[in-house]
Amino acid sequence: MAADLATLRQRADALLPVLRTGAESRERERLLPHDQIRSIAAAGLYTFRIPQAAGGSGAAVQDVIRFVMDVAAVDSNIAQALRPGFLFIENLLSGDDEAGRQRWFPRYLRGDVVANAGWERGGASGAISSVLVREGDHYRVSGTKYYSTGSLYADWIQVTALTEAGQEVRFILPSDREGVELLDDFDAMGQRLTASGTTHLRNVRVEEDDLIRSSHFRDGRAQRTIVTPFAQLFLGAVEAGIARNVLADAVDFARHHARPIKHSSASRSVDDPYVAHAVGEISAQAFAAEAAVLRAAASIDAAWQAGLAHEAVLQASIDVAQAQYIAANAALKAAELVFDVGGASATARSHNLDRHWRNARTVANHNPRDWKAAVVGSYQLTGAEPPLSGLF
Repeated sequence: MAADLATLRQRADALLPVLRTGAESRERERLLPHDQIRSIAAAGLYTFRIPQAAGGSGAAVQDVIRFVMDVAAVDSNIAQALRPGFLFIENLLSGDDEAGRQRWFPRYLRGDVVANAGWERGGASGAISSVLVREGDHYRVSGTKYYSTGSLYADWIQVTALTEAGQEVRFILPSDREGVELLDDFDAMGQRLTASGTTHLRNVRVEEDDLIRSSHFRDGRAQRTIVTPFAQLFLGAVEAGIARNVLADAVDFARHHARPIKHSSASRSVDDPYVAHAVGEISAQAFAAEAAVLRAAASIDAAWQAGLAHEAVLQASIDVAQAQYIAANAALKAAELVFDVGGASATARSHNLDRHWRNARTVANHNPRDWKAAVVGSYQLTGAEPPLSGLF
């Protein structure tokens, strides 16, 4: 659904209260938000970054990141489930696959949803064992994927495998292609509704047109790309949104549920200085997270404006690493402080306030933040560039 940026923002603003409704019960009862994801796609909200010449709004990275934070501030599960779809567009924008852009931009504009099935268990982190084997004029692939974010909501699934020569290759399949089985078996303590379970590929046919040209690899070697900082900042935006959601719940709990402790000098919780201090610190954490994430998003936009010059992409990688570190710490701290706003009643399952810490912790575990700080420190001290691991 083509629209300009102002229209997309209006649609997003109208949809956010709908996404907010029932978020706690969905998370508590594990009700997957199929309708909510579809409403986002139907409103064209995956299409922020599609260029105007291709029928999109041509928005900046900052616009996408603001939207992700807004969604995460009402339901962080939904926000993270959107990640593969946005990443695929960034891959198309950053490479030279014009045929891919002409094929995929219209699909996004009509409301299709794209998810992923990349990583596997059993080997080193990021190791791939699935092999794409040539069979006449097409290929076959078998394997088992985990962390298939958003797969149960999707029309299309991005898959990563190895060629017979051992080189990494990506392709994209209809989610209902014969041999593709999507399981709802994601068992993390948080982000339970991201549909990040297992994908089985059982002798699945892959056509030549299903293959995706990648900017991440050239001659079999990893290349620094602006897509990686975007992918990492997306997680930072989810953390910043969680911190803002904590603030909203802390204020609501203090106003409508909390009672002053027996020896408090206040007759209302909102007048208790220690409750005010806790809410103020949560607010500061949310503020810091959002500011850091938006500054890093501006750095990615600056890299695009610089023609994706190496130094500009490198700076974006460093800025995103710092923003991730701040956002993860802020969300975790805010999610801990929310329990200082109320007494034992704050731990009631009916309030489900623990979801914030569980969700923030689960997102933070994607990429340990101590590595982010160490890489930034090495860059500051020696000029050492971040590794080409897909995490920087």
